Amino acid sequence: MQKLTFGSLLDVVGELFSDEISIAVSNTNEYIYYRPSKRIDLKIRVGDPVKEGTIAYKALQTEQKVSEFINRDVFGVPYHGMAVPFHYDEQIQGCVTAIYPALTEGKSVVTVKTSDGWKPIPFHRVKYLQVKERKTYVYADNFAGTNKKALQDFEYMLPRESFIRCHRSFIVNVNHIAEIFPDTHSTFLLSMDNGAQIPVSQSYSSYFRKLLGF
Repeated sequence: MQKLTFGSLLDVVGELFSDEISIAVSNTNEYIYYRPSKRIDLKIRVGDPVKEGTIAYKALQTEQKVSEFINRDVFGVPYHGMAVPFHYDEQIQGCVTAIYPALTEGKSVVTVKTSDGWKPIPFHRVKYLQVKERKTYVYADNFAGTNKKALQDFEYMLPRESFIRCHRSFIVNVNHIAEIFPDTHSTFLLSMDNGAQIPVSQSYSSYFRKLLGF
Protein backbone atom coordinates (compact mmCIF):
# COMPACT_ATOMS: atom_id res chain seq x y z
CA MET A 1 0.00 0.00 0.00
CA GLN A 2 1.32 3.43 -0.89
CA LYS A 3 2.20 5.75 1.95
CA LEU A 4 -0.81 7.75 3.13
CA THR A 5 -0.13 11.49 3.13
CA PHE A 6 -1.22 13.84 5.90
CA GLY A 7 -3.68 15.60 3.59
CA SER A 8 -5.22 12.41 2.23
CA LEU A 9 -5.67 11.04 5.75
CA LEU A 10 -7.51 14.22 6.78
CA ASP A 11 -9.67 13.97 3.66
CA VAL A 12 -10.69 10.45 4.67
CA VAL A 13 -11.49 11.56 8.22
CA GLY A 14 -13.35 14.59 6.86
CA GLU A 15 -15.46 12.43 4.57
CA LEU A 16 -16.76 10.54 7.60
CA PHE A 17 -18.30 13.75 8.92
CA SER A 18 -18.78 15.74 5.69
CA ASP A 19 -22.54 16.11 6.11
CA GLU A 20 -22.44 17.69 9.56
CA ILE A 21 -19.00 18.76 10.76
CA SER A 22 -16.34 20.99 9.23
CA ILE A 23 -12.73 20.19 10.10
CA ALA A 24 -9.85 22.67 10.39
CA VAL A 25 -6.20 21.99 11.20
CA SER A 26 -3.74 24.71 12.11
CA ASN A 27 -0.14 25.02 13.16
CA THR A 28 0.56 27.53 15.92
CA ASN A 29 -0.14 30.52 13.66
CA GLU A 30 -2.25 29.66 10.62
CA TYR A 31 -4.59 27.09 9.10
CA ILE A 32 -2.93 24.35 7.04
CA TYR A 33 -6.06 22.31 6.19
CA TYR A 34 -9.80 22.98 6.01
CA ARG A 35 -12.74 20.84 4.89
CA PRO A 36 -16.23 22.43 5.09
CA SER A 37 -19.42 20.43 5.64
CA LYS A 38 -22.83 20.86 4.08
CA ARG A 39 -24.23 22.16 7.37
CA ILE A 40 -21.67 24.83 8.17
CA ASP A 41 -18.84 26.61 6.38
CA LEU A 42 -16.72 29.26 8.09
CA LYS A 43 -15.00 30.09 4.77
CA ILE A 44 -11.56 29.36 6.21
CA ARG A 45 -8.71 29.22 3.68
CA VAL A 46 -5.34 27.54 3.99
CA GLY A 47 -2.92 30.25 5.09
CA ASP A 48 -5.50 32.26 7.05
CA PRO A 49 -4.22 33.27 10.50
CA VAL A 50 -5.79 31.68 13.58
CA LYS A 51 -8.01 34.50 14.87
CA GLU A 52 -8.16 35.57 18.46
CA GLY A 53 -11.47 34.53 19.97
CA THR A 54 -11.75 31.25 18.06
CA ILE A 55 -11.65 27.91 19.86
CA ALA A 56 -8.50 27.05 17.89
CA TYR A 57 -6.79 30.15 19.31
CA LYS A 58 -7.93 29.28 22.82
CA ALA A 59 -6.69 25.69 22.50
CA LEU A 60 -3.28 26.89 21.29
CA GLN A 61 -3.00 29.41 24.12
CA THR A 62 -4.06 27.03 26.90
CA GLU A 63 -2.60 23.87 25.32
CA GLN A 64 -5.79 22.12 26.39
CA LYS A 65 -8.94 20.85 24.70
CA VAL A 66 -11.56 23.59 24.27
CA SER A 67 -15.25 22.98 23.59
CA GLU A 68 -17.71 25.87 23.48
CA PHE A 69 -20.11 28.09 21.52
CA ILE A 70 -18.62 30.97 19.48
CA ASN A 71 -20.90 33.82 18.40
CA ARG A 72 -21.05 35.31 14.91
CA ASP A 73 -18.61 38.15 15.72
CA VAL A 74 -15.58 36.05 14.73
CA PHE A 75 -16.55 34.41 11.41
CA GLY A 76 -19.95 35.99 10.77
CA VAL A 77 -21.59 32.65 11.62
CA PRO A 78 -22.33 31.28 15.10
CA TYR A 79 -20.97 27.79 15.73
CA HIS A 80 -20.22 25.15 18.30
CA GLY A 81 -16.90 23.42 18.17
CA MET A 82 -14.12 21.46 19.82
CA ALA A 83 -10.41 22.13 19.36
CA VAL A 84 -7.73 19.69 20.49
CA PRO A 85 -4.04 20.73 20.47
CA PHE A 86 -1.33 18.30 19.41
CA HIS A 87 2.33 18.13 20.47
CA TYR A 88 5.63 16.76 19.21
CA ASP A 89 8.63 16.32 21.51
CA GLU A 90 6.58 18.04 24.21
CA GLN A 91 6.22 21.18 22.06
CA ILE A 92 2.83 22.33 20.83
CA GLN A 93 2.60 22.07 17.05
CA GLY A 94 -0.99 23.06 16.31
CA CYS A 95 -4.56 21.88 16.81
CA VAL A 96 -7.45 20.10 15.11
CA THR A 97 -10.86 21.77 15.28
CA ALA A 98 -14.26 20.17 14.70
CA ILE A 99 -16.91 22.78 13.80
CA TYR A 100 -20.63 22.06 13.92
CA PRO A 101 -23.75 24.24 13.57
CA ALA A 102 -25.18 26.24 16.43
CA LEU A 103 -28.51 24.86 17.55
CA THR A 104 -31.69 26.92 17.60
CA GLU A 105 -31.69 29.05 20.74
CA GLY A 106 -35.23 29.51 21.99
CA LYS A 107 -36.77 31.11 18.90
CA SER A 108 -39.98 29.68 17.46
CA VAL A 109 -40.98 32.15 14.75
CA VAL A 110 -39.63 33.73 11.58
CA THR A 111 -40.55 37.40 11.31
CA VAL A 112 -41.09 38.59 7.73
CA LYS A 113 -41.61 41.98 6.13
CA THR A 114 -45.00 42.65 4.60
CA SER A 115 -46.38 45.63 2.69
CA ASP A 116 -47.93 46.93 5.91
CA GLY A 117 -45.32 45.96 8.50
CA TRP A 118 -44.01 42.66 9.88
CA LYS A 119 -45.59 39.28 10.53
CA PRO A 120 -44.23 36.54 12.84
CA ILE A 121 -44.71 33.05 11.34
CA PRO A 122 -44.36 29.99 13.61
CA PHE A 123 -41.73 27.52 12.41
CA HIS A 124 -44.27 24.75 11.80
CA ARG A 125 -46.20 26.96 9.34
CA VAL A 126 -43.14 27.84 7.24
CA LYS A 127 -43.20 25.67 4.11
CA TYR A 128 -39.92 26.75 2.51
CA LEU A 129 -37.48 29.61 2.10
CA GLN A 130 -36.02 30.82 -1.18
CA VAL A 131 -33.34 33.29 -2.19
CA LYS A 132 -34.12 35.24 -5.35
CA GLU A 133 -33.13 38.70 -6.53
CA ARG A 134 -30.82 38.95 -3.50
CA LYS A 135 -33.70 38.64 -1.04
CA THR A 136 -34.79 35.78 1.23
CA TYR A 137 -38.47 34.92 0.77
CA VAL A 138 -40.37 32.98 3.42
CA TYR A 139 -43.42 31.02 2.26
CA ALA A 140 -46.32 29.90 4.46
CA ASP A 141 -50.02 29.14 3.83
CA ASN A 142 -51.22 31.60 1.18
CA PHE A 143 -48.58 34.06 2.31
CA ALA A 144 -45.04 35.14 1.46
CA GLY A 145 -42.79 37.83 2.86
CA THR A 146 -39.11 38.73 3.01
CA ASN A 147 -36.51 38.61 5.75
CA LYS A 148 -33.17 40.44 5.87
CA LYS A 149 -31.21 37.35 6.97
CA ALA A 150 -29.25 35.31 4.44
CA LEU A 151 -30.34 31.75 3.70
CA GLN A 152 -27.18 30.49 5.43
CA ASP A 153 -28.29 32.21 8.66
CA PHE A 154 -31.61 30.36 8.54
CA GLU A 155 -29.75 27.09 7.98
CA TYR A 156 -28.28 27.46 11.48
CA MET A 157 -31.32 29.09 13.10
CA LEU A 158 -34.15 26.76 12.07
CA PRO A 159 -34.80 23.40 13.81
CA ARG A 160 -32.62 20.75 12.17
CA GLU A 161 -35.21 18.02 12.56
CA SER A 162 -37.64 19.86 10.25
CA PHE A 163 -35.68 22.15 7.92
CA ILE A 164 -33.21 20.92 5.31
CA ARG A 165 -31.06 22.82 2.83
CA CYS A 166 -31.73 21.12 -0.50
CA HIS A 167 -30.33 23.66 -2.96
CA ARG A 168 -28.19 26.79 -2.85
CA SER A 169 -31.45 28.77 -3.17
CA PHE A 170 -33.84 26.70 -1.02
CA ILE A 171 -34.46 25.41 2.49
CA VAL A 172 -37.56 23.25 2.92
CA ASN A 173 -39.69 22.15 5.85
CA VAL A 174 -39.86 18.37 5.41
CA ASN A 175 -43.27 18.31 7.10
CA HIS A 176 -44.72 20.09 4.06
CA ILE A 177 -43.27 17.80 1.37
CA ALA A 178 -46.14 15.98 -0.35
CA GLU A 179 -44.07 13.83 -2.76
CA ILE A 180 -40.52 13.37 -4.08
CA PHE A 181 -39.82 12.68 -7.75
CA PRO A 182 -36.66 11.97 -9.77
CA ASP A 183 -35.88 14.85 -12.14
CA THR A 184 -33.73 15.27 -15.25
CA HIS A 185 -32.63 18.82 -14.42
CA SER A 186 -31.80 18.15 -10.76
CA THR A 187 -31.40 15.05 -8.61
CA PHE A 188 -34.94 15.22 -7.19
CA LEU A 189 -37.99 17.42 -7.42
CA LEU A 190 -40.02 18.12 -4.29
CA SER A 191 -43.75 18.61 -4.61
CA MET A 192 -44.81 20.73 -1.64
CA ASP A 193 -48.29 20.63 -0.12
CA ASN A 194 -48.99 24.13 -1.44
CA GLY A 195 -48.26 23.04 -5.02
CA ALA A 196 -44.74 24.50 -5.25
CA GLN A 197 -42.05 22.47 -7.06
CA ILE A 198 -38.58 22.69 -5.49
CA PRO A 199 -35.36 21.11 -6.83
CA VAL A 200 -32.84 19.11 -4.81
CA SER A 201 -29.42 19.77 -6.33
CA GLN A 202 -26.59 17.25 -6.77
CA SER A 203 -24.46 18.75 -3.99
CA TYR A 204 -27.23 18.31 -1.40
CA SER A 205 -28.79 15.05 -2.62
CA SER A 206 -26.74 12.65 -0.47
CA TYR A 207 -27.35 14.66 2.71
CA PHE A 208 -31.04 15.03 1.83
CA ARG A 209 -31.53 11.30 1.24
CA LYS A 210 -29.70 10.44 4.44
CA LEU A 211 -31.89 12.67 6.60
CA LEU A 212 -35.14 11.50 5.01
CA GLY A 213 -34.07 7.86 4.95
CA PHE A 214 -34.51 6.78 1.33
